[in-house]
Amino acid sequence: MNIVTLLPFIVLIGAMFLMTRSAKKKQQAAAQMRDEMQPGTGVRTIGGMYATVKEIGDETVLLEVAPGVHAVYAKNAIGAVLQDSEYNRIVHGDEEESDSDTVVPDDASSLTEAADAEGTDKAAEAPKADLTKKSDVAEDAGEVQKDGKTDGETDAK
Repeated sequence: MNIVTLLPFIVLIGAMFLMTRSAKKKQQAAAQMRDEMQPGTGVRTIGGMYATVKEIGDETVLLEVAPGVHAVYAKNAIGAVLQDSEYNRIVHGDEEESDSDTVVPDDASSLTEAADAEGTDKAAEAPKADLTKKSDVAEDAGEVQKDGKTDGETDAK
């Protein structure tokens, strides 16, 4: 057999190997993060809800979503385990005292925040969009009333 005919199969097998390897690494990192959870730790679920861990089971975790309100979640539903300073900054609005307690997010939110910070001057210069309906504009200008007449027309009854 010629090596040229085998080359596409070799490339395909190599690409599949690399994809499964990176997926396994991500799964292992997520499992390790979930194993580091302890009662009292602040977490963010994959749905974006912030809560405090109360109890940890084999496959589930009991979260306190509000004072006195508890909910049971699957461990797989935990998207990020947050440090205390980050949790308090987000949930309670506390100011962060130092930059040494940064959290590495599990998604690309840090990339959008950096882009937003760089683009603040550009956003201030951008023109504002007019979100009013055309019918609202016409009514405000007095062009057309609900009965189909203009402001100058009256009923001569």
